[in-house]
Amino acid sequence: MMSGAQAVEPIYAFDVHKDGRVEKLTSLQVVEPHNPDIAYRWVHLDLAHGGTREWIRHHVDDVVARSLTLEDTRPRSARHDDGILLNLRGVNLNPESNPEDMVSIRMWVEKNLVVSVRLRRLMAVVGIREAVESGNPPRTVGCFITDLAAALTERMDPVIGGLSDKVDEMEEMSLVEPEGLRTSLAKLRRTTIMLRRHIGPQREALSKLTSDGLSILDEAQQITLRETLDRITRMVEELDAVRERSAILYDQLSDQRGEEMNRNMLVLSVVAAIFLPLGFLTGLLGVNIGGIPGADNPFAFAAFCVLLAVISLGLMLWFRKKNWI
Repeated sequence: MMSGAQAVEPIYAFDVHKDGRVEKLTSLQVVEPHNPDIAYRWVHLDLAHGGTREWIRHHVDDVVARSLTLEDTRPRSARHDDGILLNLRGVNLNPESNPEDMVSIRMWVEKNLVVSVRLRRLMAVVGIREAVESGNPPRTVGCFITDLAAALTERMDPVIGGLSDKVDEMEEMSLVEPEGLRTSLAKLRRTTIMLRRHIGPQREALSKLTSDGLSILDEAQQITLRETLDRITRMVEELDAVRERSAILYDQLSDQRGEEMNRNMLVLSVVAAIFLPLGFLTGLLGVNIGGIPGADNPFAFAAFCVLLAVISLGLMLWFRKKNWI
């Protein structure tokens, strides 16, 4: 980390000592070089703050600065010089927000330094800050990374589990009340795709971190990170299952709708086929010219109605024999 006098107002900043003591830093202390004898310094910044970008450019090199200040990021882990660039995402648990609108956190991690940058509040980071302020901080940078990854994953679990439960409900509803399910199912598929878009790369980022982070992760922390990675892998598989089940259910609803339309068209076709000869006979005998059979017979109308009924019944029996109705 390079020295510089560019002031910034961090969201919060702490020096965590090796004995577990925590020192909260002011905006003036943040610009000073950190003591190499501490466990680590954590500086958490808001990218929307006016001085954040300048502070980053004065304290890290250009490659790291570009990574930390990108407007849109995807989860990744990349080793750079003596540190690691780490971008992760968590579900959006802020009030009146959609969980699938995942919130990113960008980090530059050295052996005794963590610089994290956000655009929106991430509840997993808030949880770590509360632990730090309560006197129970992650004792090392490796613990900080593994705790953050575990917290992000833990908050994803109920959201993804809820998607699976929702598919179960929709499958049951499709058997008794399929009306209106197509809209809800389309929204569910969109949510699943958006979550899968970020959680999949996050699995790859954490997997790469297990090899990139050998300088900051001890053996126990690598095991913890692998357990978190296993949970994320299960979530990705569950998202894939939800997406596949949603596609199957959507196809079933489409088939049901197609079958219903075919049945309705069959009924209309049968009705039209029955009334077609009847309409022909009534139209033929309804012309107003001489020579119409039975015009002078008082029983002709009754006989004609019986003939129409016999023709209708005969057509219905024929359709039944053909298994059309």
